[in-house]
Formats: sequence, structure tokens, C-alpha cells
Amino acid sequence: MGSSPEMRASDADRDRIAAVLREHYAEGRLNVEEFDERLELAYNAKTHGDLAVLTRDLPFVDMRSFAARPEPTPAKPAKADEGMRGAWTVWAMASGINWVIWLIVSLTTWEGIYPWPLWVMGPWGVVLLVNQLSSGKRKDEK
Repeated sequence: MGSSPEMRASDADRDRIAAVLREHYAEGRLNVEEFDERLELAYNAKTHGDLAVLTRDLPFVDMRSFAARPEPTPAKPAKADEGMRGAWTVWAMASGINWVIWLIVSLTTWEGIYPWPLWVMGPWGVVLLVNQLSSGKRKDEK
């Protein structure tokens, strides 16, 4: 920081110092408590002097090279994955409904009725499984 210590710090200045502190924490120079304390002080700093105090015992890092890093966003699953998840959900719901119908019929007739829901869920599940496994291989080939 080439400015005087009394000069007011901007949000960008605070973010740069926070990025430098994150880098030093990642390299093991700061433990969790020190990092948390310094990060809180960085975001509450009013002047460049307040910020300089936070890094004076750490090796120099060119702060201009550290842009404020956006928070990482969780990776969204691919549309194909969402489609397969939806297909498996429909399969599970239909299988569950068939088993409930089979159970009700079995209990009301007091007979052991042949488990016909297996013929509904079996072939359908095999087709879904083969489709899922083949789509996984296609992703690996890319």
C-alpha cells in the first residue's frame, strides 16, 4: 500500500488483505484462531494503517495480485444427471405404489398373491440402470 496509514481503507482494500490472510492461512503461517481474529479486524479496519498491522509479521505478498475472490458456488449437476435422478424417482414412486396395491390385495384376500410388482419394477429398473451406467462411461470418455 503506497498510501499514508491515516488514509481511509476501501472495501477493495479490506478484501485484498483478507485474500492475503487466506493465502497465509492456507500455507500454514496462521492457525484458525489467528486467522479468524485477523479476518474480523480486517473487515472492521478503518484506515490503511489498521490493515498494515494485520500483515506486518507475515512475509510480503504483492497484494495487488490478489483480487477479491468470490465465494465458491456449489457445482450444479448436469442436466443428464437431473434427468436420471427424476427417472429413478418416478421408478421408485411407481414401484412403491405397486407394492402397496399388492400388499392391500394380499391382506384383504388372506392369500399369498404372486409378487407381480417385480415384473413392473424389474425390467424398468434394469433399463434405467443400463442407461445410467452407459451415460457414466460416456462422461469418462470426454
